[in-house]
Parts: sequence; structure tokens; C-alpha cells
Amino acid sequence: MKKSIAVIGTGNMGSAIAKALANAGHEIYIAGKDAQAAETLAQTIRAGQADARVQAVDTAAAVQHAEIIIPAVWYATYAGLAEEIRSRVAGKIVVSIANPLNETFDGLVTAADTSAAEELAELLPEATIVKAFNTTFAADFTTPRIGGQQVDCFVAGDDEQALQTVSDLVADAGFRPLNAGPLSMSRTLESMMVLLIGLAMRYDYNWLAGWKVLSQA
Repeated sequence: MKKSIAVIGTGNMGSAIAKALANAGHEIYIAGKDAQAAETLAQTIRAGQADARVQAVDTAAAVQHAEIIIPAVWYATYAGLAEEIRSRVAGKIVVSIANPLNETFDGLVTAADTSAAEELAELLPEATIVKAFNTTFAADFTTPRIGGQQVDCFVAGDDEQALQTVSDLVADAGFRPLNAGPLSMSRTLESMMVLLIGLAMRYDYNWLAGWKVLSQA
């Protein structure tokens, strides 16, 4: 079932997610601090797919119209954004894609007993928070198969129905969704991205890399 989705943020990840989900047929509302950047992104998506259901609106309208909200913003802006949208997210799914990286991208600024996703859940208590897309680079959305293998995307949350809904979005974006468990597993998932960033820089992966779980199943 196609969903109405607010993508807040027009950077690399926001653009990649908006394009992928619009191409999959979802209704996309793009918002961000730069209204012109949001409009340009919407026009770019429509130019690539004439029947794409995508429009640029302000943040309040995006959240109001959408069933699912994806803040594609830096972790440091979470508190401010949460305050802005809190009154409009009751009963909705909010997808945390952020990684709370330090300034050198080799560690996390959150305490060991929490995560960016869990903090967002505290900031938005009336919404259902799901962690997803944080272990993928923006480049992976245009190449979700690397070396012949479909990149895995981990999903974590405490609500089974919301987990399934977001897993469906992950599949629509071209990745293989894997249920990582409760929202507390976000702590591990966010650390996994620290490792992947380090590997990408060390081995010059050109930001085209992803996680793959291999099994006999």
C-alpha cells in the first residue's frame, strides 16, 4: 500500500530517500529550511518521472499531510525539529535515520545507554519511532546492489506494525530489510555506521558501500 511521506531535509540523504520512495509510487512531501532547495528537488524528481507524486511544502504542511515522517537532518537539530513538529505527529510513524556522530566521525556523542532514535522517542512521545536507513550511504540508493549483492538495511522499533510498514519502504527503496529488534538496538545500528564510515575512508569505497548479512537461509 502506497503511503504519504514527509521528507524533511534536502541534503544527500533527504534527496536520495525522496527520489527512491517517489519512484516507488509513494506520495512525497518535501520540506526543509531552504524552500527553494525543496522546490528544486521536487522538480528534479518530477523531471525524471512525470507521474511522480511529489511536492515541496513547508514543514508544518508536510507533517500535517503525511502518515510517515522522515527527518533527514543532522542529529544536532533533532530537538529543535521535534519541538516544531510535536503537535502534528500524534499517531504517526517517525523514522530516525540520524547517526549522532562526533566532529571527527569516529565515535558517537550519545551516552552508551541511549541512541538518537531513543532520544527522538522521548522528544515525540505521541509518535511511533522506527530506526531505519542509518546504515546506508546516500549513494547506495542509486546502487542498492553492490558487487551483485543487495545491500541490507536494518530496521528497529518497538511496534511490530510500524516495523513492517517501514520495512516495506526499505524494500521499495531497493534494499533488503532486516528486523534488528527493539528500538534499543538503534545503539548498535548507530555504532555500525561509525564503523562503516571508517572503513569507507580507510579503503576508499567512494561512499558506495553497505552491510550484508550472509546466511544459508
